[in-house]
Amino acid sequence: MTVTDDRGQAAPPPTAPAERGDPRREGWIRRAPLLPALIFTIVVTQIPFLITIWYSLQSWNLVRPGGQRFVGLTNYLTVFTDSQFRGVAFNSVLLTLGSVAIAMVLGLLIALLLNRTFPGRGIVRTLIITPFLITPVAGALLWKTVLFHPNYGLVNFLLSPFGATGTDWVSSFPRTSVIIALVWQWTPFMMLLILAGLGSQPAEVLEAARMDGATGFAVFREVTLPHLRRFIELGVVLGAIYLVNTFDTIYMMTQGGPGTASANLPFYIYQRAFLGFDIGESAAMGVVTVVATIVVATLALRLIFRSFSAAEEA
Repeated sequence: MTVTDDRGQAAPPPTAPAERGDPRREGWIRRAPLLPALIFTIVVTQIPFLITIWYSLQSWNLVRPGGQRFVGLTNYLTVFTDSQFRGVAFNSVLLTLGSVAIAMVLGLLIALLLNRTFPGRGIVRTLIITPFLITPVAGALLWKTVLFHPNYGLVNFLLSPFGATGTDWVSSFPRTSVIIALVWQWTPFMMLLILAGLGSQPAEVLEAARMDGATGFAVFREVTLPHLRRFIELGVVLGAIYLVNTFDTIYMMTQGGPGTASANLPFYIYQRAFLGFDIGESAAMGVVTVVATIVVATLALRLIFRSFSAAEEA
């Protein structure tokens, strides 16, 4: 039977709906461009980690050739009962939390100042960002040889009227010296995050708060600070994930000393592996550190993502 339209002409046959392809096949087609990056990531991260786990189950010291043997979880028991390892872990927490907290507070204060309009604001922002662009090794050498040197350091020169001439800051206050160097380098990063948060804050909300009679500090406490909470949390988590793995600054400034006063877990693992030649125990320490970092970072990131999701729904 021929179907005709209103003019009595034969109408074209209706087209059949396009057949849908296999959802699994379409999913693999979309993911195919990512496979090379995924394979590369697995090769350079997961395979070495699996090898490290295997080493951690061995009793292997390089000063005893041929003494490698399987010992199971003995290295992990040694790690958890090692008082020096616990002390270094505590140092890692102090270095990380201290550096992140101080850098965040300074970054917040500087961001509030730079969020105002004044001549040359772009130049000032660029200059303040500069420490974050310097490599950690160069920054550590700058603080050790130019600023903290006991004979010709700028810190002693500036504090000479107060009797600080000849003070060896790195040797006398190793942990504080490392924290200062890390804070100097990471404050610009925190400032950039806070500036991004300040830039995303609606001006109408601030105007409404001022019209309601709120003072400057009240506006900051009740309006600006809750808005910046997500950015502050993100900066703390990202800074902690990076700073817990700090190695170059400690190596260049203090070598972890005196003793292990300024050593963190990555540096202590390096000492046990390449100075103590104990591959088994150092591998076990590395596995414990990686697992603990992953657990803490995962929980923190989930809390942050929930905070962002709740803000978007509101």
